[in-house]
Amino acid sequence: MSQNTHKSNESSKYAQDVYPKLKLSFFHPKYWGLWLMISFWYLLLLLPYPILYRIGKALGRFLFRLRKKIKTIDRRLKIAERNLVLCFPDWDEKKRGELILANCESVGLAVIETGMAWFWPDWRINKWCKVTGIEHIKNILNKPQGVLFVGIHFLNLELGGRIIGLQTPGIGIYRPNDNPVWNWLQIKGRMRSNKFMIDRKDLKQMIRSLDEAEIIWYGPDHDYGKRNSIFVPFFKVPKAATTVGTYILLKKSGAAVIPFTPKRLANAKGYEVIVSPPVIDYPLDDEYIAATKMNQLVEEQILLAPDQYMWLHRRFKTRPEGEANLYDE
Repeated sequence: MSQNTHKSNESSKYAQDVYPKLKLSFFHPKYWGLWLMISFWYLLLLLPYPILYRIGKALGRFLFRLRKKIKTIDRRLKIAERNLVLCFPDWDEKKRGELILANCESVGLAVIETGMAWFWPDWRINKWCKVTGIEHIKNILNKPQGVLFVGIHFLNLELGGRIIGLQTPGIGIYRPNDNPVWNWLQIKGRMRSNKFMIDRKDLKQMIRSLDEAEIIWYGPDHDYGKRNSIFVPFFKVPKAATTVGTYILLKKSGAAVIPFTPKRLANAKGYEVIVSPPVIDYPLDDEYIAATKMNQLVEEQILLAPDQYMWLHRRFKTRPEGEANLYDE
């Protein structure tokens, strides 16, 4: 048996192990409320997209108005506001305020878009969504060569993954959820356009899959803590904790780096996923230079649709030793 065949068999076994299995225990009364919510969500997604678009935006504006009454919402919005101040210090307060409101609308729309990704049939996805630059992926796979698909945390990322997967199925990275019913639902939903899913901690399986000339989605834009991170610039923040996982994956696999951006079009016109050309001569001799380059790629993607990015995340929570916390917490 060849080495590649052996690796393929290992990946096939891995895929079977993580594939969701519906269990009788999922219907215990303690999960009935969740099942009711899922049922309502599914039925809501039967409505025409222009109506869903208006519902999503209205939900986001409603959440924005609740910030003074619900501490969790107010806390998240303060984090988003702080992120914008740190990243775009030259913006005036009016511009930041407008983006925060638009970002709240994107949060509301994310509820709709995640449901679209998990529940909609292929024909509905294809009707409202398009991909530009798909040839960049196909050219790499034809070599063959693995693709590290840099997909940052836009609020419509679930839908972006489904759109791309209908044309070039890949392998998704996920964090298991503590709730077994929700974990089953999210894996099953993502498997509609992925070959299988990999736990985000399983670096060995990611490398194996890239060696097999697969597409691996990877999100390097969050703050994952000090472990396996270094501090490099991100927008106007000179020291942002940035994972070196991307560097390790590329160093060990020799995969191509292709960024992509899922973008919601205005006025219920649908969605466009923008696939960028492969990054030429990605630096692999120095992890600091490599992480800096990755952050620059992330910045470019964010600026294509800043109102749709997940600003609610504490991107700068991890600080170098001795430096002050950047958030009011």
